[in-house]
Amino acid sequence: MPELPEVETTRRGIAPHIQGKRIRDIVVRNSSLRWPVPVAELQSLQRCQITSVERRGKYLLLSTSKGTVIIHLGMSGSLRIAKADEPPMAHDHVDLTLSDGAMLRYTDPRRFGCWLFTSEDPYDHELLNELGPEPLNDEFDLEYLYQASRGRKVAVKQFIMNSHVVVGVGNIYANEALFLAGIHPKRAAGKISRQRYERLVPAIKEVLGQAIEQGGTTLKDFVGGDGKPGYFKQSLNVYGRGGEPCVTCDRPLKEIRMGQRTTVFCKFCQT
Repeated sequence: MPELPEVETTRRGIAPHIQGKRIRDIVVRNSSLRWPVPVAELQSLQRCQITSVERRGKYLLLSTSKGTVIIHLGMSGSLRIAKADEPPMAHDHVDLTLSDGAMLRYTDPRRFGCWLFTSEDPYDHELLNELGPEPLNDEFDLEYLYQASRGRKVAVKQFIMNSHVVVGVGNIYANEALFLAGIHPKRAAGKISRQRYERLVPAIKEVLGQAIEQGGTTLKDFVGGDGKPGYFKQSLNVYGRGGEPCVTCDRPLKEIRMGQRTTVFCKFCQT
């Protein structure tokens, strides 16, 4: 599933090609995504200018004078820039054609993504209005995360992956951040000290920031490619390395399942 860095890389990849352009047409070949696509509302945006391309959590927001298109990539979705005359493939469900002939094409084999529309403030939409802070913004700081954790019995890994607490800390990035902070993923969030959260907050910011920076090398894929940035290519310290030596102490990393997600950690370096 595309996580925050992949979605931000997507935003950066498509924005220069669509922002400021007018919408010529929107073609919906399959409206049966996670929720029904509001075809008539989307097609009413013809001749509207795309004024901004923003991201909130893992949602992309295409703003116009009439309202905002809310896009989620789901499990397997991707966006790329294609030529208007490029024939669609089996899983190309939505095309947004622009005034200059370029086309934003949405591909989603599993159809768990969404294309929605709101004429109201998109940040008040039911999908967005209860999301936690952005992890790279100033409001996500030590004081916020420490106070949010008080009284929580849930494991800290699940705590930081909760989008109501903070958005965009997916499984890979939670594994990596907890390793950098030296915190065991199963430790109860409410029992972790302030000093340890002081290490965890910058670790989350560092891991996500590096992932977005690495994603920048894939921006070319959004034009004529498959539109999938892939997970960041920097060396992972723990994720996907169960049984391999810890990069710090050289002892084998342990792999377990938590909430049906792969969790890898060092039981000696993370306590």
